[in-house]
Amino acid sequence: MPYIHIDWITQNQEKRDEVSKRVATAVNEVTGIALNDIWVVFKDIDAENWYVGDRSVAKIRAEAKK
Repeated sequence: MPYIHIDWITQNQEKRDEVSKRVATAVNEVTGIALNDIWVVFKDIDAENWYVGDRSVAKIRAEAKK
């Protein structure tokens, strides 16, 4: 039973559903493992707590909107 763990910046439920569907489908197509036997788990991380180098993603996003 594959266990797929995804750490990402917090997203809405619609995006979580779509990513889970696509990831599980890809694993199913490659391995033949039934979709019900593929686990996808998300760990949401606030943009303020995710850094790229010395800047948080929240800061990067704010600067990109300027």
